Amino acid sequence: MYELSVTYIVILVATGFIAGIINTMAGGGSNLTIPALLMMGLPADIANATNRVSVLFQSLTAAKGFKAHGKLDIPDLKKIVSITLIGGLVGAACASYMPATLLKPVLLGAMITMAGIILFKPGVISPPEGTLALGIGESKSSIPMLLLAGFYGGFVQAGVGFILLAAIAGSLRYDLVRANALKIVCTAAFTLLALGIFVVRDQVWWVPGLVLASGSILGAHLAVKITIQISQRALKWFLFIMTLFASAAALMF
Repeated sequence: MYELSVTYIVILVATGFIAGIINTMAGGGSNLTIPALLMMGLPADIANATNRVSVLFQSLTAAKGFKAHGKLDIPDLKKIVSITLIGGLVGAACASYMPATLLKPVLLGAMITMAGIILFKPGVISPPEGTLALGIGESKSSIPMLLLAGFYGGFVQAGVGFILLAAIAGSLRYDLVRANALKIVCTAAFTLLALGIFVVRDQVWWVPGLVLASGSILGAHLAVKITIQISQRALKWFLFIMTLFASAAALMF
């Protein structure tokens, strides 16, 4: 049984706030929120499912913000979201029956690889200004990468932002701001799907989930403003630092 004291409420709101910023601008925020839920006494499968409440609310908040700034006028938006949804459905179904720790090596490998790409080949994930974005049909690697990102997001969530950015910025050549905006919409879509499965399976504990979400909404709102204003170079370095942080957090927990 979990304990929701004043101390834990403060911890959840603060953790949600930080995670909302991290997830909106990069990824890996769930490496903070899931341990926070575990610390309260939630079982691992319940923490994994309950965390999706926060992710959904922060994603909807960020998507609304990016749309208001004109960063979601993407021709292939529906196709990109649909592909990730297919992967997310399979991933969420698997997560409902299998422990999330099965994908921990994949999480670490993906994040470390991402950090290396950003440091040594930044043009892969952050195309030069003026680069034309590609359509789904123009990039052979985009569909399998989006399916993988959707599956991983449906399964465990933590670190999925890095995989989505690799698919969207790396394969489809969107700049990091639009790639983050697309990443957020995809995350909202397959998180809603995954959350529905977890609700049916009675694996969501709403009170800690909503407390966590309250902080993440504020974090996401602030992060959109920061993302729109800072340079691509600064955003790239923030992404790099977050990959290192998320890798360390995944190793610890």
